[in-house]
Amino acid sequence: MDRLDRAPGQFRNFQKDDFEADWIKVAKCKSGEVYQVKVKLWREKCALKTFDTTLCGNNFYRKIIEEVSSIAKLKFKYIMPIYGMCSEVTALVMEYMSNGSLNNLLASHTLMWPKKFQMIHETSLGMNFLHSMKPPLLHLNLKTSNILVDDHLHIKISDFGLIHWEEGMNKTLFMERLTARGNISYIPPETFTDSPDPPGTTFDVYSFGIVIWEILTQQKPYAGCSVTTVLLQVSQGKRPCVTMIPDQRPPECERMISIMKQSWDDDHRKRPPFSDIVKQTEALSEVFKVPGPIHRGKNGDVEQKANYPWLFSSVKKITIPEMSDSPSDGQYDKEAILSMLSKKDFGSFRKSVRREHVSTQFSGKKTLLHCTVASGDSESVEHILNLGAEVNCTTAKGYTPLLIAVLQRLHDIISLLLEHGADVSLGDEDDWTPLHFAAQNGDDRTVRLLLDKGAVVNAQEKTGWMPFHLACQNGHETVVRLLLLRQSQEAVVEQEKANGRTPLHLASIYGHLSIVKLLLTHGADPNATDKCLCTALHLSAEEGHNRVVRQLIQSGATVDIADSKGNTPLHLAALKGHTGICRQLLSNGANPDATNIQGWTPVHLAALKGHEATLVQLESQGGCVNARGENGWTPLHLACHQSKPDLVAKLLSAKADPNVTEESKGWTPLHVACNSMSFPSVLHLISHGANVNVLNYGNATPLHLAAQHGCVPIVKALLMNGADGTLLDSFGSTALNVAQQSEKLEIVELLENGC
Repeated sequence: MDRLDRAPGQFRNFQKDDFEADWIKVAKCKSGEVYQVKVKLWREKCALKTFDTTLCGNNFYRKIIEEVSSIAKLKFKYIMPIYGMCSEVTALVMEYMSNGSLNNLLASHTLMWPKKFQMIHETSLGMNFLHSMKPPLLHLNLKTSNILVDDHLHIKISDFGLIHWEEGMNKTLFMERLTARGNISYIPPETFTDSPDPPGTTFDVYSFGIVIWEILTQQKPYAGCSVTTVLLQVSQGKRPCVTMIPDQRPPECERMISIMKQSWDDDHRKRPPFSDIVKQTEALSEVFKVPGPIHRGKNGDVEQKANYPWLFSSVKKITIPEMSDSPSDGQYDKEAILSMLSKKDFGSFRKSVRREHVSTQFSGKKTLLHCTVASGDSESVEHILNLGAEVNCTTAKGYTPLLIAVLQRLHDIISLLLEHGADVSLGDEDDWTPLHFAAQNGDDRTVRLLLDKGAVVNAQEKTGWMPFHLACQNGHETVVRLLLLRQSQEAVVEQEKANGRTPLHLASIYGHLSIVKLLLTHGADPNATDKCLCTALHLSAEEGHNRVVRQLIQSGATVDIADSKGNTPLHLAALKGHTGICRQLLSNGANPDATNIQGWTPVHLAALKGHEATLVQLESQGGCVNARGENGWTPLHLACHQSKPDLVAKLLSAKADPNVTEESKGWTPLHVACNSMSFPSVLHLISHGANVNVLNYGNATPLHLAAQHGCVPIVKALLMNGADGTLLDSFGSTALNVAQQSEKLEIVELLENGC
């Protein structure tokens, strides 16, 4: 008998031929490699994490499978979904996270404070969920490399539950397992002691404290220190240096630092539980009004990726290097001078610096002026300029002193540099000008200063973004209005070159209603499309922005325009379960039976994702419940495939046909429900007249599938409703033969005894 697929909501064993041939290696770790693969049936990108059994052993993999098969049942938006395993290549199959690990993101981009706080809060939410299990599910491996980042820079926690304290285990063996995974910086001090107590929830809280520090500083803890040094420092109560957190930080950061310090307290009894931490991080995150999580559709129908430059700078911040504390040979050398800056001893700095120091270059081609600007002391900056410093000097990454001042919102220094002839048009290596950064940050005071000095409003960085795009995407209405006053009306609808998105697209996707109205008033085209042929209505409908959707429709947006994958705004709203938006679109003439290139209607997509209220809304406004999509699958097939019995019941009540066959294997919904082992769905189908003896193209009945999977309740239900156990499939096997071949002993006994 052919191996039959199970629903993606269940832990399952994939075969290599379930994936398309093009495997892309995206990461390499100590125990194996990670590939981006695509599941043929779902049309969805997944991550395949392989394990090198020559390094970790087959027993290790078997233990992982045992643990993960139960962990995979956990469903939470900040927890990494695990779909199953692929024993052919010794691998786990998981959701694909396009932006990799938080560890890599922190090293390659400078996050803005709202995004830092949001990521800390989302991590606390994920950990609180794990600890709320009974008994609590300990991570014991929490670190930034196990926090993954999706298309929209939201996090999911991975690799939890893979390290365990086992009965009779000694601390030495436990420490070996932890350090083998590179976890030394995240291990609490009590783990080093002779205490026999096993690790508890406070172990993870300590690790979380280190993660907070990493996010706030974007540095690595104990960088360059040996394992022995770290163990010694931690056991003596030392922690990563708090002074490495940037001085230019919002007031709320002090509360976050307090949470961090409580989390890594020496006394594990004083560390707060995640149930308390999550309330505090939520309050801090709310201050910045961080947008809610945005998730890309899992079925592959919606794969638009938004660029998010407003959440992080495309370049790293300038940091003053660690320097010696005293001059050498009685002379104030360059290291000593920088040391004064780093200690903020500005008086001594100004007395000591000489004209010959001004032209000195430091690492990364930084000059003394760059470092002085980064220190934030305007009097020292003026002193360096008066000593003849070149105001437009650039670092290796193209930073001018003005760019550094703009990044840190140092308004007095910005004015000072402009007075000394700073060029407002000079950009960094990615062509980001000072105006780009000021617009991104919503710094209207700096925007005015730059515009008054002739900053080019329509300057484009390498991928085509203009300052206007950044202000619209980030919701900075004051900056938007300032820029509108300085540019032509045509510039309002100028397209962003990387993905063809206009400012209206960007304001719509984030739900910035006032900016949407402003742009439409200035002539923005509500039907302009990006390179994926998405309109602003597509994007706002997908993200659930009801008021923006209403405004766009009132301003002439076409409700049934299709994107490059054939999806209308109604498809995307149905996929995400935005029932109110579906109602609004349908009321304005949207076609409930429009099909995308896979042949899916909005009803299909609502069924696929299990959005019951949305499906009911679509059906009540004319959506066909028996529409056939790819391979002839109906919404009822999809609901059964996803093991959504309530949805199955709703569809059957709406006259969905329980005996319709799909085209690839000749399955009816009852075949699919049996294969997905959804007992309630089977009962609903039988009660609505499903044929229990229907044959698929391989002559397999629903009873064959139930026997193969060993589902006793389903086998009993089928037999009690007239299933014929004597029917042969195309291999000449009865259901009993299949149960015997699959070693499903309970089913064998049932069928031998005739139920």
